[in-house]
Amino acid sequence: MKKWIAAAFALFCMLSAPFASAAEVDSTNPYNLINGVADSAFSRLKADKDVYQADPELLRQVVIEELMPHINVRLAALKVLGPRANKATKAQRDEFTDAFYDYLVASYARILTQYTDQQVTVEPEKVIDAKRKVVSVRVDIVDSARPPIRLDFKLRKNGKTGEWQGFDVVVEGVSMLDTTASEWSAQLRKKNGIEAVSEEMIERAKTPITREEKAS
Repeated sequence: MKKWIAAAFALFCMLSAPFASAAEVDSTNPYNLINGVADSAFSRLKADKDVYQADPELLRQVVIEELMPHINVRLAALKVLGPRANKATKAQRDEFTDAFYDYLVASYARILTQYTDQQVTVEPEKVIDAKRKVVSVRVDIVDSARPPIRLDFKLRKNGKTGEWQGFDVVVEGVSMLDTTASEWSAQLRKKNGIEAVSEEMIERAKTPITREEKAS
């Protein structure tokens, strides 16, 4: 679970020039995307640190505005569903994707309550073959209180727009999507499992955002 938290936190970090809006981040290059969103998000958190500490619920808006525009939520949701996605109806897939969106927003907002001044190092840009649709970008999270954490962010290129979007992050070899899929797999296999999991995700997302002890 701690690895998942670190992964999610880094996923948020990956995606930032100071106070650049989501529309201003260069999504046509995965390396620029990661650097751009991280800078934007952290600049915002630092500038209004006292505000977010007083009312952690406001972190949901930070996530919605800074991170979510750069996440391919539907692709991530379908990967969590796995083979069940092909058997589900369009309505079920849409319902699950919407629920997964809310679930991610709440999850990332809770993770941001633990933000202090971690340093983010993105690997140097590499030449990307024009035919490649999926790339991984390495990011190291440096915290003086613990050893560095290596994360590999997986991004997919939209064939129509040419923009890159994140959909998974691998922390020390552990995929966030695989972990999430494993957590919900038993419930998803049950009759009406997709609907039940969607409802539970929505309920979990409604839990108030509060400040927690920093994960170790």
